[in-house]
Amino acid sequence: MSLELNVDNLVKSFGQRKLFHVDQLRVGEGESLHLSGENGSGKTTLMKILAGLERPCSGRVMVTPKARRWWSDRIHPQVIYLHQTPYIFSGDVRDNVAYGLRLRSYSRRDVKLKVQQALAWARLEHLAEQPAYALSGGEKQRLALARAWILAPSLLLLDEPTANLDQHSVRAVSELVTQLLDKGTTVMVSSHQKNAVTDLCGRRLHLENLALQELGNAFSNELNNEPELKYYVQH
Repeated sequence: MSLELNVDNLVKSFGQRKLFHVDQLRVGEGESLHLSGENGSGKTTLMKILAGLERPCSGRVMVTPKARRWWSDRIHPQVIYLHQTPYIFSGDVRDNVAYGLRLRSYSRRDVKLKVQQALAWARLEHLAEQPAYALSGGEKQRLALARAWILAPSLLLLDEPTANLDQHSVRAVSELVTQLLDKGTTVMVSSHQKNAVTDLCGRRLHLENLALQELGNAFSNELNNEPELKYYVQH
């Protein structure tokens, strides 16, 4: 299902402290976005609001083709938010991948088939019977992506997906995100650092001084020619 996101006059505050005021944001089908900003700028909070996991203080987040407030359904079935520290359920890797399907009342046969496909996609087949808590950081991130992939989201929100990962794991995550983008999934990645995953993104957004700024589309060539852009990405 295609999905477009429209944000207008979105404000989030904690007590007297205003975290951000997003005047406007439009996210179209199949887009890829890198959301940068200092720690504490509100990247995680903004993504949780977009996912319907947290309420803003004011403003609206609308999803089309059904013109309704994003949080009216609490959690939209076509959007998935992944925290930088993947949540791991008790049980083995196979059980963790199957979790979302079981919540959606798939038959046992369908669950078994789809889980096997997801394990193969994330290259976790050899770990299927291992306790999920025993996985490495990179393996847990791939597990989280497999758990998302199996549900075929229209919008995937990745919160610091490469935090504390080695370069091999970053490349593995990047390859999976590439496949999701090729499939037409809209992806937003939050990260305060440039990496192989953010390099995949066609749009650059930056949270600073309470506001969301659009930095443009081109990236690698502009970094060498635009000191201000380089500053935004590196901070």
